[in-house]
Order: sequence, then structure tokens, then C-alpha cells
Amino acid sequence: MVAGLVALVLATLFAGAALYISLIEHPARMGLEDAPLLAQWQPSYKRALPIQASLAMLGGVAGLLSWYQLREWQWMAGSLLLLANWPFTMLIIMPTNKRLMAMTPQEAGAGSRGLLGRWGSLHGVRSILGSAASLLFVWGFLVTR
Repeated sequence: MVAGLVALVLATLFAGAALYISLIEHPARMGLEDAPLLAQWQPSYKRALPIQASLAMLGGVAGLLSWYQLREWQWMAGSLLLLANWPFTMLIIMPTNKRLMAMTPQEAGAGSRGLLGRWGSLHGVRSILGSAASLLFVWGFLVTR
């Protein structure tokens, strides 16, 4: 059951961070002028990437271990949702990230603002995946008690 607790804690940390970015940080950032908007997003993204990537991977692995031990489908489903953040980010979000990281604040304008708006929508998917994984892990705890 320790692996399940680890999975739940990591998934809720991931979901909390993703929700904070989607609901608080990014909407506030979008209120900035174009150059400061891009200049704020770039270091924020660099700092959040290793944290969120680690939480998703470690939480997903802990959830898979819980599924192996308990054989309750909620652990497998939650793990797959949490781990889905990796391919979703690499295949869907990363092209936008690379374009934004290649820009300088002096190049910021309608194009960078549009990309950051798209980025915010795409990041919302990560918030949903993390939240759903957390709820499935809670459900996994409830059915094993």
C-alpha cells in the first residue's frame, strides 16, 4: 500500500502544479504585454519542466506498482493517464514550446501571444490528465480498504 500512497501523493502534486499553472499563473501572465509575457514564460517553463516531468513519471511508476500488487484497475488507469503526459507533451506541446523558446522578447508580438494562448489550452489537458489520475488513485484506495 506504500506504493499507492506514493502514487497518490505524486499525482496530486502533479495535478496541483498543473492546475495552478493553468488556472492562476498562465492567465495572469497573459495579461502582460507581449515582450514581458514571453520573457516570463521562458524561465517559468524551464523551471517547471523537470518538476512536472518527474512527478508524472514517478507517480505513474508507483501507480503501476500498486496495480501489480493490488490488481485493481483504477491503479492501472490512473497510471496510464499520468504517464500519458509524457507522449502528449513530447508530441503535441513540444513543437509549440520549441518555437516559443527560440524567440527573444524583442521578437514578441501577435505570433508569440497566439502561441502562448495555444500553449495554455494544451497545458489544460495536462491538468485534466493529472486530476483524473489523482481521482482514480483515490478510488483505488477506497476499493482496497
